[in-house]
Amino acid sequence: MDPTDPTDLTVLYRGPLASCDYDCPYCPFAKRRDSAAQLRADRAALERFVAWARGPHDHRLSVLFTPWGEGLTRSWYRRALVDLSHEPRVERVAIQTNLSCRTDWLAEAAADTVALWCTYHPGQTPYGRFLAKTHRLSGLGIRYSVGVVGLPEHLDDARRLRADLPSHVYLWINAAEGHTYTDEQADEWTALDPLFPYSRRPHRSAGLPCRTGRSVVSVDGEGTVRRCHFVRTELGNLYDGSYRSALAPRPCPLTACDCHIGYVHLETLPLYDVFAGGVLERVPRAQALPPRPLLPVVSGRPGPPAASPAPAR
Repeated sequence: MDPTDPTDLTVLYRGPLASCDYDCPYCPFAKRRDSAAQLRADRAALERFVAWARGPHDHRLSVLFTPWGEGLTRSWYRRALVDLSHEPRVERVAIQTNLSCRTDWLAEAAADTVALWCTYHPGQTPYGRFLAKTHRLSGLGIRYSVGVVGLPEHLDDARRLRADLPSHVYLWINAAEGHTYTDEQADEWTALDPLFPYSRRPHRSAGLPCRTGRSVVSVDGEGTVRRCHFVRTELGNLYDGSYRSALAPRPCPLTACDCHIGYVHLETLPLYDVFAGGVLERVPRAQALPPRPLLPVVSGRPGPPAASPAPAR
């Protein structure tokens, strides 16, 4: 997709779903068990969004589902990915997932369009079970990345993953919320993920150009459109079309951006080139990964981050 073309639109969709089958102690967001009524509301909201995506509009769409909870244990998220993957105007549909779901349903999806952003959570699922599921993804020809939250107790698991995953599968490391890394510790993580320096510290963003609000938007279950998950200013509503007149270049109003799904869209960073063709699923071009750590020159901790990161789904 061409981020300069106003007909190309990337949508980060987050409905009301908040239930998860994992209980990670490092997750910065409290998880709850959704009631039957809440699940029905989430399903209705998602089906409304899918109907819009498949309906009459002039966008070429890329869609990333970023639920607070785990979406793929719910049939309506699996169906959404399958259905959207076959839409000719959808160039990519992806979801953040802990990969606890079964994988056979992906055989119904268009493998050149659907993709998964997978996180391994040590202690929440057996290592062998998780690894076997990644092998099944490879066998189905599904694009995916795998990641780990960069806590000290996860280092051995991350090293094991890097050794066991196919060499072409990108292993990303998210800096843990509230965790400070010494240079030596950062080097250990960077040895596994050459792009870890981008995650290590928040990025200054105030007044800087960002693709969000023009070619990238956030949409919630009510259809409210915002520039991203971290800026609460409303741009309109997806379903009445009022968002269209608000799509325009605009600088970031926040002090800093410390979440990958936010700072990847900063125009001051080269990440659209690094992840060309795989921005949503966090899959870099093979030749874009540097042989040595890639040190971003605009990183720095300018005080408390302006927005909390999304959970490492």
